[in-house]
Amino acid sequence: MNVRAVFIDMDGTLLTASNDISSRNMEAINSLINQGVKVFLATGRHYEVTAPYHKEIGLRSPMICLNGAAIHDAVTGKAMHMQTVQVDEARFHQLTAENPCNVIIHTTDGIYCKETNEEIDYWTQVGKIPPQYVGDLRRADYRDVLKYSVLTGAPSQKFSALFKKEAEVIDWNNGFELVAHNVSKWSAIKRLLHAFRISPNEAVAIGDGPNDIQMLRHVGTGVAMGNASKEVKAAADFVTGYHEQDGLADFIERYLLQSYKSIVI
Repeated sequence: MNVRAVFIDMDGTLLTASNDISSRNMEAINSLINQGVKVFLATGRHYEVTAPYHKEIGLRSPMICLNGAAIHDAVTGKAMHMQTVQVDEARFHQLTAENPCNVIIHTTDGIYCKETNEEIDYWTQVGKIPPQYVGDLRRADYRDVLKYSVLTGAPSQKFSALFKKEAEVIDWNNGFELVAHNVSKWSAIKRLLHAFRISPNEAVAIGDGPNDIQMLRHVGTGVAMGNASKEVKAAADFVTGYHEQDGLADFIERYLLQSYKSIVI
């Protein structure tokens, strides 16, 4: 397996349920870097809650954030690329008001939300930046939206389908996300592979969520976590262990590290 780049999802892949990087995952990633492989984080998170983990690992590669809507420089944090999404705001707020849900709007200058929750409190703790606004979003003065998150607490395909003409829809078990058409982690990966002159066939992507499906399908080797859904696993070439059992490190050790290749072969 000739691999020059590895793209790693964060939640449910790199991180444990307590939002930590295990020592085994850290060691495996550092071993990859020492072999000359470029390692990237590719996440649905915004920059402020991606950068601390990027720094903890010691990566020097750009960060793919907000499902590919933003790419940030490793050193300065400055956005190298951003793609905003446009929906009919009046219609969006009417529909989300009619359905019981929380709404989080990720913009170029921060987060706007209908109400806070544990995840947003965690983001504030890690990223050191609280939401720009909490309350009735029809009264919020926001612009340049990168991603909408609609949290319904249950699968909501009929609801999310109402926005498919306006945006790229990512359905989750507890709601859905909206980004601009043709935006995905894969679209950002293509941009970075071109910049680093790396073929998609020389890239590995590892993830567990519906926002990972495109990158798993299109890189040379797609790896789904054991905790991924059947749909995500079907898009992958390999299925590794669960994130709580260092499935990320297990795949890296078995298939990507030089010292293990003789064992695999």
